[in-house]
Amino acid sequence: MRDGYNRSIDYLRISVTDRCNFRCAYCMPPDGVKLLDHADILAYEEILYLIKVFNKYGVNKIRLTGGEPLVRKGIVDFIRALSSLGIIDDLSLTTNGSLLADMAEDLKAAGLHRVNVSLDTVDPERFRRITGSGSLERTLAGIEKAITIGLHPVKINVVLTSAFMDSDLSYFIEMVYRYPIAVRFIEYMPIGYDGTGPGMAPAEVKDRLNAAGLGMLEPATGSIGNGPAKYYRLPGAKGLFGFITPITEHFCGACNRMRLTADGKLRPCLLSNRELDLKTLLRAGASEQQLGEVFLRALSEKPAGHNLAAGQPSFRRKMSQIGG
Repeated sequence: MRDGYNRSIDYLRISVTDRCNFRCAYCMPPDGVKLLDHADILAYEEILYLIKVFNKYGVNKIRLTGGEPLVRKGIVDFIRALSSLGIIDDLSLTTNGSLLADMAEDLKAAGLHRVNVSLDTVDPERFRRITGSGSLERTLAGIEKAITIGLHPVKINVVLTSAFMDSDLSYFIEMVYRYPIAVRFIEYMPIGYDGTGPGMAPAEVKDRLNAAGLGMLEPATGSIGNGPAKYYRLPGAKGLFGFITPITEHFCGACNRMRLTADGKLRPCLLSNRELDLKTLLRAGASEQQLGEVFLRALSEKPAGHNLAAGQPSFRRKMSQIGG
């Protein structure tokens, strides 16, 4: 299904919970956020129903987010039920990795195809400062487990905050030579909170990789996932580096996604406050046609692009409540 700018929208990112076992400064203000009542969160059965409706309009790629999706009880059974529908071509999940080592095998057996793991630094102290309570050791163990059991391709999301250092870059270089993974450097967006700020620019990271004495980055060929990253490979490396630049080289013209929040709001754009309420309609007994009409309305209201370059936007929700 195409929107008003002729973009094919086939990808839905679904926040299954607003809960998280981390308190990342980039994602959540220091004083936290008011959590949703459990009754306000979409039941798994409701999410499955909406996915079946949206599939009739061309949605065949799903990414599960949070909060931290792995903290929601029953997530493995939900993934199994979603996979068994037989209508999703790509089923992925974004996680902080803290619970992944214990759950990866069950997730893969249930039908999960691949994972993205957020990891902004590999320095234990900086990691604790960013996450508020996280264990770097547990996240690294989760990445290792996901690679070992074949949740391929494992992608590492690195937001270029002020916590990112040369030592982190050296570690990630070692990773792409050791494993067939994708390390993606994400340009800092002005939506964070106290305790974080912009770090290296993506262009600077690229320059440092080219100057590392390992050869020059070469553009990677082939399709790699559903997102906006531009991928490169260093000579002899098993893995790739990706660069996501939502401000300096925004990719809105090729956007293929919408977002469903944990409380049932459909967001045409991550960086817009516009939301359409599906939960109220769903619980009032709306028909598939009525729900589909909301999907089409969201499609028609999807903006041409964002205005991040103009300065910090005013969001009604925190990033932890949207799902990223």
